[in-house]
Amino acid sequence: MLDCAVLPICVLFCRTILEVARLSNPTSAAPQVDSALARARAVADRCGLAGLVLTTPGSVAWATGGINAAIDRSASVDVVWLAVGTDRAVVVTTDVEAPRLAAENDLAELGLDLVAVPWWDPQAFVTAAAAAVGAATNDLGSDGHPGFGQDVSHALTASRLSLDDGEHDRIRALGRDAAVAVQGALRSWTPGEPDREVAARIAAAVERVGALAPVLLVGGDDRLRRFRHPVAVGRPLHEVVMAVLVASRAGQHVALTRYASAREPARELAEGLAAVRRIHRRILAACQPGATTGEVVTELSAAYADEGQTGAWRQHYQGGPIGYAQREFEIAPGQTDSPWWSTPLPSGCALAWNPSLPGGAKDEDTYLVHEGAPEAITVTADWPTADDSLPARPAVLVVGN
Repeated sequence: MLDCAVLPICVLFCRTILEVARLSNPTSAAPQVDSALARARAVADRCGLAGLVLTTPGSVAWATGGINAAIDRSASVDVVWLAVGTDRAVVVTTDVEAPRLAAENDLAELGLDLVAVPWWDPQAFVTAAAAAVGAATNDLGSDGHPGFGQDVSHALTASRLSLDDGEHDRIRALGRDAAVAVQGALRSWTPGEPDREVAARIAAAVERVGALAPVLLVGGDDRLRRFRHPVAVGRPLHEVVMAVLVASRAGQHVALTRYASAREPARELAEGLAAVRRIHRRILAACQPGATTGEVVTELSAAYADEGQTGAWRQHYQGGPIGYAQREFEIAPGQTDSPWWSTPLPSGCALAWNPSLPGGAKDEDTYLVHEGAPEAITVTADWPTADDSLPARPAVLVVGN
């Protein structure tokens, strides 16, 4: 068993393992880690703290370039932490995970040291993180862990909204993989097939490319018309099927929704989908760099009203910025007291809105914000589009067409 000393990083890494890692993640994460550490240190400096300790899966993935695949996929606290001081960043993990992290990641290239602690002692994480930074726990901030002096979660989330070029490459690749997973599963759907079979194909395709599916909904027919979240329950789908996926890889997330139908959609669903597409386009047009989230959701509210659906946004989550969480935060129209209300959208941030209406209509994809039109990253050219309006939005796939 390893003790709590710093593990030597200058070891001979397994060349085969490192080559596999490079092939699966060809863009070096070092620039992302450098940028994240600089932003984390700036947060600590603004808050008068000696350093920060990152403990949640999202913040750890952001600041380490996603070095750790999830062990417990339901965990709110990661088995890998990152202690960030003024001149040192230290990965703190258990003596179970430390050998794997050292062997399968070039931590030296990322500028990270490694400390192992006993798996059976939860306080050892807090003690080791404080020792790595050389400060008392009360002088450290964190992303919400109660063992440290100040919760700086809001500032950290705001700092990571803007993605760099390497992060863009990785999230675009994830977006393509997620779209292929959902669309491939729906193309294979035959009327009468149970919802769980469709969900299983999506999950398998997601796992096959090294990603996870923290949100996966598949449902249809009467349950789609009745429920906003028709989770798979083993029910046969005869008329129409909706699939919703949030996929995650190396800490990043993307979201999309698609439909397939045995015939042209019924009038109520077709009209609802046309309306939510128009609402979605209004939201996207408002998402320019520098626009505040308050301005965007105010436009969202107006778009619902112009469709004769005043206040219908209250009936379902509307989405928002996405990245190192399935939504970095959510905010509703009128919530002017929210700390996110006046937050400007930075260039390069990712967004996933999902306007919806009663009867089963929902429209959702992930976009990157740039000057001009946002860039769709979960849309592929081989899926049918709904109409000639821009930006193009996916249509319902009529199977057999």
